[in-house]
Amino acid sequence: MNLKKLENTSVLITGGAGFIGSNLCEYLLENGSKVRCLDNFATGHKRNIKSFLEHPNFELVEGDIRDLNTCQQACENQDYVLHQAALGSVPRSLNDPITSNEVNVSGFLNMLVAARDQGVKRFVYAASSSTYGDSKVLPKVEEKIGKPLSPYAITKYVNELYAEIFYQNYGLNTIGLRYFNVFGRRQDPKGAYAAVIPKFVIQFMRYESPTINGDGTFSRDFTYIDNVIQMNVRALLTDNSDALNEVYNTAVGDRTTITGMAKELRTYLSAYDPEIATIEIKYGPKRKGDVPHSLASIEKASKLLGYTPSHTFSEGLKEAVSWYWEHLNQ
Repeated sequence: MNLKKLENTSVLITGGAGFIGSNLCEYLLENGSKVRCLDNFATGHKRNIKSFLEHPNFELVEGDIRDLNTCQQACENQDYVLHQAALGSVPRSLNDPITSNEVNVSGFLNMLVAARDQGVKRFVYAASSSTYGDSKVLPKVEEKIGKPLSPYAITKYVNELYAEIFYQNYGLNTIGLRYFNVFGRRQDPKGAYAAVIPKFVIQFMRYESPTINGDGTFSRDFTYIDNVIQMNVRALLTDNSDALNEVYNTAVGDRTTITGMAKELRTYLSAYDPEIATIEIKYGPKRKGDVPHSLASIEKASKLLGYTPSHTFSEGLKEAVSWYWEHLNQ
């Protein structure tokens, strides 16, 4: 991966103040890119980008992808787009399918139109493992999906369909990255729709028992943020024409049960506070729309993009715990 190619490239990151987006902003700035961040701060946070605001190569555009004019202005003079903006969370989409659709489908379409109109060279976007739906095939391979199990899953699959159409009809090169349960630094532990790892972290740190939905045997391909950054950068830089206009699993290629994750998390946190080791893990009702098991094949990403995960689940979790301990104790 020739990181020299990032120098002086102009990259728009939508959702750049979010968990994944802010990590991408940081990485690209460190490697010489000019970064424009578009965010409406619905789920992102200004604290995530505070340290970039004075950077000469960083520009913040506060705006909403549901507004086409905003998207057009944000895409102006940009070489690439890393589209991370979305309303995540299966439960959120079940509670409010209309807003999820407006952001994840209409907003996505606005961004594709703007990227096409402004001559963006490549549009790399966050897809989702939820697209696999009710498919029981393990490991998940990109070409075999099932029926979606939630409004969120539908929106992310529609993104893939639109991206393909924009390549076929307008020649806009796209790459979709199906994220599998991403975790790591800056992932928000608070709020009704917090992801499971940061949510459990803060509960353990408060000496509260985390509650697992179901019996804990469901499994996930938990993927550390550095692996996701690598996939975005590889998608941005690849010279392999066969790699374009495809979707890729963005994962480790291994799985951990929810109970296994919670116990390992408790162990790592106990190194900082031994009392955490005594906290009980509880179990509650199964959650609607949840996929039972998720395990990715990363063969396609390895073959076409040269991807090799830098962090296993355990390595990533240890780093994430260290970050949370430092930042949540301030």
